[in-house]
Formats: sequence, C-alpha cells, structure tokens
Amino acid sequence: MVTWKNYLFEEVDGQQSTAPLNAHCFMTGFTDSITYSATFIWCAFQTGNSLRLALAFARLFDGQHDPSFDVPDGLALCSLLMFIVGAFMGRLGDRLGCKTRLWLTLGTFVQTLLTMVATIAIWKSHQGSIGDGPSHPAWTSVLSFVCIGSMSASMGLQAIMGRRINTQFGTTVVFTSVWCELMTDPKLFNIRRIVISRDHKIMAIIFMFLGGVVGRVLIDRVGSAATLAIGTVIRLIVTVWWLFIPEEQGRICL
Repeated sequence: MVTWKNYLFEEVDGQQSTAPLNAHCFMTGFTDSITYSATFIWCAFQTGNSLRLALAFARLFDGQHDPSFDVPDGLALCSLLMFIVGAFMGRLGDRLGCKTRLWLTLGTFVQTLLTMVATIAIWKSHQGSIGDGPSHPAWTSVLSFVCIGSMSASMGLQAIMGRRINTQFGTTVVFTSVWCELMTDPKLFNIRRIVISRDHKIMAIIFMFLGGVVGRVLIDRVGSAATLAIGTVIRLIVTVWWLFIPEEQGRICL
C-alpha cells in the first residue's frame, strides 16, 4: 500500500506532464502581457531587461555624462534581480527531488503566493494598466516595484522547475531557444506522424501566444489587478494538477 508520503515523493512522468507544462507556458505569456503593457518591461524574458540595463550604463559614456537612473531602468533591474532570486529558490527542488510531486506542488504553490502578492500590491497602488510609452510607464510607485518583483520571482522559479523536468517544453519561459530548436528539428516537416520533439515545442509556443492574447484582452476589460487575480487562480489550479500526474517508471532525477 502506497502511503501519502511515498506518493508525494514519487517522481512524475515528464512525458505525461504536458497539460501543466502548457499551463506554465500560458502563464508566461499571460504574466508578461501585464508587465509589458504597463511598463514595457518583461518579467520573464530577462534578455531584454539585461540589454536595457546595458544601455542605461552606456549613457554614462555618451558625452553628456548622464548619471540618471530612471524608473523603467529601475523596474528592469528589479525584475532581473528578483528573477534570479526566484531561480535560486528553485534549487530547493534539488534537495526535495526535482521531479517529485511534493516539489512540483510546493514550488507551484509558491508561484501562486508570489502572484497573489503582486495582485495585492498593484491593486493597492491604484495605478493604471497601460503605459504611455517606454519612458512613461503606468507603474512608478514602490508597490509597483513589489508587484513586478513578485511576478519576476515567480517566473524565475517556474523556469528552474520547468528546466529540471527536462522535457521538450524547456524552461517554459525562454522561447527564443524553443524557436531555434524547433527550426533545427530534423523531423520538422514530417507531418504524417506525431513527433514529440516538434509537437511539444509547437504547443509551448502556441500556449505562450494565447497567454499573451488573453492577458491583454483581460487588461483592457478589467484592469491589471483583476487580471493578476485570475492568474493567481490559474496557478492554484496547476498546483493541484501536479498531484495527479502519473509516476515515472525506471528513471532517476539528475
């Protein structure tokens, strides 16, 4: 008889984790649509934020010696740092078992809490949802930094968890690499059969795209705070979902 503890420490089958991983990809697009619409800053795609900080640093050498560090640059730095914090949180899974039901459920629940914190912060800030331009973000208060920091931490944690599962979905956050791997797949045009290495990447891209569309539509209808509240509920559903993924047979998590 399998005890509850043994059940939680069983490793899930990555090949049967398609549904929650698609949900993670959806949340990447969903969450980024909120932060980008308000601040033109990504909370998941840190390449853009890193480059923005590089450009801010380069202004020191443009002949005007401008030492200013404006709000968008501060938001980019906050997002990058908190993404790293979230990624380090993900290393806890190496101790609990990176593919165990316990860690996947616990880690996703932490993402839920972080999204809830972001929801409360932006709701209390009473700021808008749509920025006027890259230099005029809608979020400028301290609570806005709390919001984007919490969202970025949740994305960092999601990325590490997705990477540790080691499927065709990758990190469920970095889609440039997914596009590259899809384009170089030797079976890309083998349309007469199911090819997991190709099909799961296509699914990941589609769900990320859908997340962005749904997120923006909701922002226009109900605002960023209510949209984030919906995202919190989605993450809570995914948290429970991990408990029902079948066990992986005959493999060890590295």
